[in-house]
Amino acid sequence: MVDRLSTLQTFQLGLSSILAKQAELQRTQQELASGKKLLSPADDPAAAVQVLDIQEDLALVDQYASNATLARSQLSQEESALSDIGIVLQRVRELAIQANNASQSPESRASIAVELDERLDELLSIANRRDGNGEYLFAGFQAGSQPFTRSGNEVTYAGDDGQRFLDIAAGSQVAVRDSGSRVFLEPFAGNGTFDFAAATTNTGTAVVQSSSDVGSFVRDDYALTFTQANPGDPVTYQVTDSSAAVVATGTYTSGDAIEFNGAQLVVEGEPADGDTITVDGAPRQSIFTTIGELVDVLESTTDDVSSDALVANAVASGLNNLDQALDNVLQVQTDVGVRLSRIDNQEAVNEEFDLSLRTALSDVQDVDYAEAISRLNLQLVALQAAQQTFVTTQGLSLFDYL
Repeated sequence: MVDRLSTLQTFQLGLSSILAKQAELQRTQQELASGKKLLSPADDPAAAVQVLDIQEDLALVDQYASNATLARSQLSQEESALSDIGIVLQRVRELAIQANNASQSPESRASIAVELDERLDELLSIANRRDGNGEYLFAGFQAGSQPFTRSGNEVTYAGDDGQRFLDIAAGSQVAVRDSGSRVFLEPFAGNGTFDFAAATTNTGTAVVQSSSDVGSFVRDDYALTFTQANPGDPVTYQVTDSSAAVVATGTYTSGDAIEFNGAQLVVEGEPADGDTITVDGAPRQSIFTTIGELVDVLESTTDDVSSDALVANAVASGLNNLDQALDNVLQVQTDVGVRLSRIDNQEAVNEEFDLSLRTALSDVQDVDYAEAISRLNLQLVALQAAQQTFVTTQGLSLFDYL
């Protein structure tokens, strides 16, 4: 049996072939124009799902990049503020040493107190510094409210201990701020183990030249009291704890060390009968309090040897406190530097991951131009052949051969 094709069937087959070739050519042209070989999810559902997964990962990497930029900006501003704090504290230290010179008069010490007061205001201004968004750097979670307020020589903190974190990678966070309490309020007083203070009622010239811990310091509140019953008698000392129990006694000799319960004081000068030096476990003392105490003592000095001793003891204690404050600021600066380094390292890792994701995405969805252009040329030839064949067969008729 012989299959027969009608003229209509021949026409439809030729037309269908042309339309199919045109559709293939049009798709290739769309791929070249868009640069994508996946024009719709229906082209390759599995690849389309893979594209969505990669795009989600890329969006996360972009967010991590934005967070890293924000974190670096925040930490750089804090680093600058901490550097400014260190400069202020160094100047305060210089002024304290200057004020301790025996040649200073009450008037000159009062002038130094004026500059110390200005440095206190400068420090307060740094503590209330804002970032580029108008938020306070050292307010913890209360970044919208001014954290520090001064009244006289007293500075109060209205912020909290909160610390903000930003994600810079999956499972990796970095702290972008430090609270005002950590920077300004938490330095230890004294030598870090214990602190001392001469009573303001002392009338002698005894000055603590150094303080250090020897062995394990037993934390308590101690009172070192000097006694001289009659002029010309040896000066003795007695150390009592908070329960008034005697923990050490001896004959005082200027420049000799006095030791008790892990503490050592080297005292020089001539204490008067009843003069007292207190010693306690180093509490935390704000930087503002340390400077304020120096201002107070320099404003109230008089022109006598006991006043000089009062200044010397206050400065000795203040210098210890300033050193602790500087160490604390340096520690925070070190932490900030470590965080900035972490951001740099993580950004490098994120950039490599971003590149690998974009390479994978390109492999899945981007067109191979060389292959597509070659395919386009072949499709053009095929379309031209189909068109020529259609024209040729369209003109054929049985009547042409009768």
